[in-house]
Amino acid sequence: MNSSDLRIVFAGTPEFAAAHLQALLQAGLNIIAVYSQPDRPAGRGQKLAMSAVKTLALKHELPVYQPVSLRAPEAQAELAALQPDLLIVVAYGLILPQAVLDIPRLGCINSHASLLPRWRGAAPIQRAIEAGDNTSGVTVMRMEAGLDTGPMLLKVNTPISAADTGGSLHDRLAELGPQAVLQAIDGLAAGTLDGEVQDDDLATYAHKLGKTDARIDWARPATELDRLIRAFNPWPLAHARWQDQPLKVWAAQPEAGTGQPGEILDCSKQGLLVACGDGALRLTRLQLPGGKPLAFADLYNARREQFAPGQLLANGQ
Repeated sequence: MNSSDLRIVFAGTPEFAAAHLQALLQAGLNIIAVYSQPDRPAGRGQKLAMSAVKTLALKHELPVYQPVSLRAPEAQAELAALQPDLLIVVAYGLILPQAVLDIPRLGCINSHASLLPRWRGAAPIQRAIEAGDNTSGVTVMRMEAGLDTGPMLLKVNTPISAADTGGSLHDRLAELGPQAVLQAIDGLAAGTLDGEVQDDDLATYAHKLGKTDARIDWARPATELDRLIRAFNPWPLAHARWQDQPLKVWAAQPEAGTGQPGEILDCSKQGLLVACGDGALRLTRLQLPGGKPLAFADLYNARREQFAPGQLLANGQ
């Protein structure tokens, strides 16, 4: 059977998943339906907003299903009625029980943004940068009831540079992942693709991101805080306290320097040098309360007295 003959259901929610759906559509595959999480309140007005996947699906006039859960028998019956050959899942955000995994004739495959078994879970891109990994990638796997535990079908990798942020690595993996999925679909349709069992002893877990994860503790080494700042850009954004107000840090670079953790060592157009538990960080892009992100050079003339050496920045809260 050719891959173009398969009846495919796609399940995903954010931009990373939408990049995969776009590639499947461009390849001319037969997407018969799309699943995405229910619309959520977003923005200052907390108005209901469609996911990136739903927006793309409606643009292509594809039927969209948004069950709150796939554990309900009626939701499972609805999927079974579509008679899918294959279910492709990318950052969907809902647990698929075994009854759902058993519905598609060729099973369910998932595109996961890590080199499994490392970084199973919700935030593999950010956790890889935060941990100092040198390499990341995408793993296409067969899904089973465990969390990201299924046999691996294909892997693609990319180096993590000292300049990578959560955003830049996300975008790179969103280009690599769809091509790996297309290759996997061809192999499954032809019956030529076998899975490799994961080694559970090598597994690590990428916990879901929260704002407290991005809290800057100046007692930590500068190299660790540099990774934290890059990992959580653009969300949830590393943050400290300045004059008892939140200070968001978008970019920094480690440098030599000693002082009390949080102490401002130097203030210039090149950035704000702050002492850490080991070394120092030069903060080069900041967001002040009520403002937008700015290069420190743009803040220097108006704010240099407020950031004078000797002052202390507090830890984030």
